[in-house]
Amino acid sequence: MPPTQPSSRPVVLVTGAARRLGRDIALALAAGGWQVAVHYRSSEEDAIKTVAACTQMSGAAGAFHADLNDETAVRALLPAVVERMGRVDAVVNNASTFEQDNAASFSFAAMDRHLHSNTGAAIVLAQALHAHVASRGAKGAVVNLLDQKLWNQNPDFVSYTLSKAALEAAGTMLALALAPQVRVVGVAPGLTLTSHLLTDEQFEARHKLSPLGRSSTPADVAAAVKFALENSSITGTTLLVDGGQHLMKFERDFSLM
Repeated sequence: MPPTQPSSRPVVLVTGAARRLGRDIALALAAGGWQVAVHYRSSEEDAIKTVAACTQMSGAAGAFHADLNDETAVRALLPAVVERMGRVDAVVNNASTFEQDNAASFSFAAMDRHLHSNTGAAIVLAQALHAHVASRGAKGAVVNLLDQKLWNQNPDFVSYTLSKAALEAAGTMLALALAPQVRVVGVAPGLTLTSHLLTDEQFEARHKLSPLGRSSTPADVAAAVKFALENSSITGTTLLVDGGQHLMKFERDFSLM
């Protein structure tokens, strides 16, 4: 596909943007004037639909495939976006591996899968963005999707939680290391979307378990991501967007309560 001509409108790469929360983030940013690079791993058909929807709103979008467990593929991703879309101004690290394990079932292999895709890929993309915007004499921003469970831990999803805790720590280090060219901000949702582990009734009941009587919606999270990308004074911190769920004690993960 031939490269587009560089535009004055900013370009954001959103990982895992074909479906679910990533799609909502991509659409919200496109509605706000961003050109969106839609990353996907296996959901090509959904990615094409997301690109079409973004293009209707912002005039430009593209789909980009990469396996975030493959370092070579991750290192090639941002240059591919630059080649096709002319520039990249921000990265939203939304894609996540989310597999259940606990202290009894934990393994090096499970930890590696989560750390590679959820932590390592996000750091490599931040590194690549920094090099790119520095070469242009520009500024950029990275938003890392975290999880309220980091502030309200339980014994479930050990490898996933470790990978998000590592990403939260990396956000602080990267905010220091990549300044002033690149800001790094975390966004930590609460229970936002249901899954195959929950019935609709279970999701609705658990979504209400918060001081505000409701947890985050996809629109809430997308709005927080957009705010973090566009507010030039925020770096090295995390916005908890969860209705206050991190203030409550849950003995198990929402999906296993």
